[in-house]
Amino acid sequence: MFYLTAVEMLELLRTGQVSAVELLQAHLDRIEEINPRVNAIVTLTAERALAEAGEADRDLARGHWRGPLHGLPVAHKDLTETAGIRTTYGSPLFADNVPLRDSLVVRRMREAGAITVGKTNTPEFGTGSHTVNELFGVTRNPYDLSRSAGGSSGGAAAALAAGMVPLADGSDMGGSLRNPASFCNVVGLRPTPGRVPSPSPTAAWFTLGVPGPMARTVADLALLMSVLSGFDAASPLSIPQSGAVFAEPLETDLTGLRVAWSPDLGELPVDVETARVTADAPAVLAGLGARVEQVRLDLSDAEEAFRIYRAWYYALSYSGMPQDRLGANVRWNVEQGLGLTGADLARAERLRSGLYRRMDRFFGAHDFLLAPVSQVPPFPVGEPYVSEINGEPLPDYLAWMRSAYWISVLHAPAISVPCGFTRDGLPVGVQIVGRPFDDLGVLRLAHAFERATGHGGRRPTFS
Repeated sequence: MFYLTAVEMLELLRTGQVSAVELLQAHLDRIEEINPRVNAIVTLTAERALAEAGEADRDLARGHWRGPLHGLPVAHKDLTETAGIRTTYGSPLFADNVPLRDSLVVRRMREAGAITVGKTNTPEFGTGSHTVNELFGVTRNPYDLSRSAGGSSGGAAAALAAGMVPLADGSDMGGSLRNPASFCNVVGLRPTPGRVPSPSPTAAWFTLGVPGPMARTVADLALLMSVLSGFDAASPLSIPQSGAVFAEPLETDLTGLRVAWSPDLGELPVDVETARVTADAPAVLAGLGARVEQVRLDLSDAEEAFRIYRAWYYALSYSGMPQDRLGANVRWNVEQGLGLTGADLARAERLRSGLYRRMDRFFGAHDFLLAPVSQVPPFPVGEPYVSEINGEPLPDYLAWMRSAYWISVLHAPAISVPCGFTRDGLPVGVQIVGRPFDDLGVLRLAHAFERATGHGGRRPTFS
């Protein structure tokens, strides 16, 4: 039951073939069996969830359907605030923190009828694409427990892949939704900034970091997007469009669709196995009727722009905390931010603005961009980050994520969808990038790719 899609689970609930308590218990049993080996869920709320599932069943008996997620068990990233449930941000500084209010993402999921089973692991303050922290340790990849689940939404991706929940929320600044989705053979959407509102008392206009949905299928992802998206006045970037658009059919005719294929996003180093697997993606879309053209891109201006904006954000958000109690990656980012000048910020704005204009012209000639999500497959879980690719050394813990964070600068929606497996059986994803605000188009193309390949249906095995 735990590997049914969310859409299938909802149908069973609606028709009375299964109760919310039974569905939840199946997932709790799965968590008890698998989570000790994977370490995806770090705070479990079983008793509270069972009480809520009972209420959901009583509502069903009275003919009251709470919303699109009625009775579905879900988990929330440990960066996402949950009222009455510990939220640590992966940091020892917040080991006992229990928020008084739900974040907007959690509130919308609960109002739609979802039942929270717990919190998913994340690196400290979501820093880095490998999910490990001092509080809870490392999250392991369900397809190979010796490998990383990616990050920073690695706990969410691993929980989905292992059948612990059908839906989860995540967030993405430099690939934190897309990278773990790629590593764990699930789907994750980085929405257009503002599509899923993100109210903030300190960084309300920051567009690199966005919340978004994660699931095992694109249809389930669209279901969650129908709940998460929609205008909220507390967020100045919020897009004034109803989430109902994501409840529209995903089936579409790809005939004549213009897809640009970039195997390396402008000569980035790409692991040979990742390159081999993703090289099959263009033919899949061409076989569905799309016009696929390999292109040479120059996104290099995104490098400095991303690093400056990211450093500024870290200084803004974490410089007031005791630096000796923060992890090395967070401290380094704060230091980079405190060293910025007005000239640095001006340069980042010029670079990003120029890149946006060039990509606007690019999307005049192409409907979508297709490229690898990550430059490497899942790496050994004991390594803090990828230090070299194809023998080329990398300067720091961020550099191996360029194929994801260069896309973050574009203000565009991007999805990671399963693309295949390495010869060692490790998942590899491909990302589909759309024009700014064309989130639905991205979902529809990903849905077609997913159905044509079937890679997402390959589940991990646990001996």
